[in-house]
Amino acid sequence: MIQITKKEKDYELLDSGEGEKLERYGKYVLSRPDPQALWRKSAPELWPKADAVFSRRDPVGVRGDQATEWKLKAGVSRKWQVEFGGLRFWIKPSAFKHTGLFPEQKGNWEWIKKVLDSRRSLPRTRIRGGNDKVNVLNLFGYTGGATLAAAQAGAQICHVDGSKSAIGWARENAEISGLSEKPVRWILDDAVAFVKREIKRGRKYDGIIMDPPAFGHGPKGEMWKIEEDFLELMDLCAQLLSDKPLFFLVNGYASGYSSITYANNLESLVKKLAGGSVEHGELTIEEKSGRLLPCGIFARWSYGPC
Repeated sequence: MIQITKKEKDYELLDSGEGEKLERYGKYVLSRPDPQALWRKSAPELWPKADAVFSRRDPVGVRGDQATEWKLKAGVSRKWQVEFGGLRFWIKPSAFKHTGLFPEQKGNWEWIKKVLDSRRSLPRTRIRGGNDKVNVLNLFGYTGGATLAAAQAGAQICHVDGSKSAIGWARENAEISGLSEKPVRWILDDAVAFVKREIKRGRKYDGIIMDPPAFGHGPKGEMWKIEEDFLELMDLCAQLLSDKPLFFLVNGYASGYSSITYANNLESLVKKLAGGSVEHGELTIEEKSGRLLPCGIFARWSYGPC
């Protein structure tokens, strides 16, 4: 399936092509690289209006990398708020070209809310602990979109990321979204190391969300390589699921894999997950012309009718 994010008041994909995308975040228009946009721009007249442009500066540095920077027009703020998907986010253009908001994830946030809402219609024999809150684990949580969506729907969440600044950013987003008092544990840790400790503690989760990068580091320099560590993490997470779990969501960005890869991992868990169904596909954003920009993949399992 193809999941499509459309224009909202504070976000719009204006154009894309030739390895770049042009987006509006609130009152500012940003231009930044996107290797998926391997086609011609449909509205070249819009690009000179960008308020900020992410560029790679030559020459290549001594370590073999290129210096990068955002070039902002005079008067453009380094940090501003937008409303998107019923939540609020701080936009802070970073050295890695990201803005802190991933609009393509909106459909997944809506799906999480739908799964949590559907719990009310499940047989009581399928609800762990009667009316207890749903426990959700969000690994590689970054700036917190999925965490905030789950909190908004009434879950209690454990948000894990290996970056202290990313966790701080996520907490700021929770505050401006009016969710700072929700039951969220903010954990700075390596994902694999944390999950292993949770298993030893005997903790269980009714829902798991993960968005593993292709490559990364934990807070103590722990190495993450998806081709080496993903299967182990999936096996470990299976041990963390409660006896009556509700959902499992896996996202992928720039990992080089098909959504079928992630779906096959979830399908192998179906027997352990007591039924339910798996769906998978591409995450996309619809630009002003109607063209779709691919932005990643997803696979998700749920017990209920979602």
